Amino acid sequence: MHDERWHNNRQLLDNQGRGRPLYPEGFHTGDMRGAEETPGAGPDGSDTSVDISELSKRGYQYLKEDRIVEAMDCFHTILEVDDNNNYALVGMGDAARKRHSFRDAVSFYQRCLAHHPGNNYALFGLADCYKALNQYHKAIEIWEQYLLHDDKNITVLTRVADAYRKVRDFKHSKVVYLRVLEMEALNPYAIIGLGHLHYDFKEYQDALFYWEKMLESNKENVDIRVLTSIGNCHRKLKTFEDGIAYFEKALYREPYNFYALFGLADCYRGMNQQHRSLEYWNRILEQDPRNKVILTRAGDAYRNLSEYDKAVEYYERALDIEFDTYAVLGLAVVAKVQSKFDEAVESLRRLIQQDAKNYRLYMELADCLLKKGEKPKALEALEEFQKFGIRNTAITEFFERVKAP
Repeated sequence: MHDERWHNNRQLLDNQGRGRPLYPEGFHTGDMRGAEETPGAGPDGSDTSVDISELSKRGYQYLKEDRIVEAMDCFHTILEVDDNNNYALVGMGDAARKRHSFRDAVSFYQRCLAHHPGNNYALFGLADCYKALNQYHKAIEIWEQYLLHDDKNITVLTRVADAYRKVRDFKHSKVVYLRVLEMEALNPYAIIGLGHLHYDFKEYQDALFYWEKMLESNKENVDIRVLTSIGNCHRKLKTFEDGIAYFEKALYREPYNFYALFGLADCYRGMNQQHRSLEYWNRILEQDPRNKVILTRAGDAYRNLSEYDKAVEYYERALDIEFDTYAVLGLAVVAKVQSKFDEAVESLRRLIQQDAKNYRLYMELADCLLKKGEKPKALEALEEFQKFGIRNTAITEFFERVKAP
């Protein structure tokens, strides 16, 4: 749940995209005419091409400087004279997109495309808006229209691959990423995208291959998220000691990085070094004291160390924020350990009503009932889970142990 996902791969190596043009270097304009080539006529039939040219240049310069209002004033003035001017319509779309007014931007790009169907800038901007609105299928459709005009554009190809990944189309996503790598062997966006793709499909060894490739190509200045991603692969593969090394490197660079702290805490938890895990859970809580997931994890660590009062304190702090199944489960387990079996059974039965397919609840309930000397009820609790038809090795093995004489 806390495995990081880079929501904007395009910004990974460019310092969040600040100070860069709206379109990446090498993006082809296709049939997008420059301002000096944009003719127009005023209401009286007079030639206004000089004014439009100057306003267009000025508007795009304002966009580069993030002076959005001034840019929109320039483009609006052009549209009053030439209401279908492609340069001004794209400019208005770009301005709206920079403001994150994606639906407004969509209308400007669509208006441009209605009059200039092959305009590559409008296609690119429209697709990016759909991506920002999480309408990935529409984004793919538009980007593929763009690729009809320019099928070698690496920027667009990586965006298409990213979008396929977002809609969990593994096959098409991988094909497009690999196509990019054929054109540019060390393209960072394709390498990182392939890492994410394999990670999302739980192919952690393959994800490691790509992220380690990224690390090898830029050891000194690799993005910290590459380090934490490699650490997370090791965490998922349960090679915890290997993961710790990468999380520590990340933490050295950013002492309060959430993902590095979480990764270290979870690795030490996996190694059953509860004291060490608590060090990092509590460091997260220093920055985010109302994180109920971390409060519950810390409560579990205290419980495993038999510090039950402290465990209860953390579980209750989590529940003061909002209901949490695992905080209530933790309290039930503490009650069970303290031989408060009726209290534990009551809590667990309530939890099962809300989360009927959570096998851990049935395991704990059956264990409580066994400790109460109610073996038939324990078997009945386990059978209740098995009625869902879910194959669960832990439940099956526990059932056989309880059933045995």
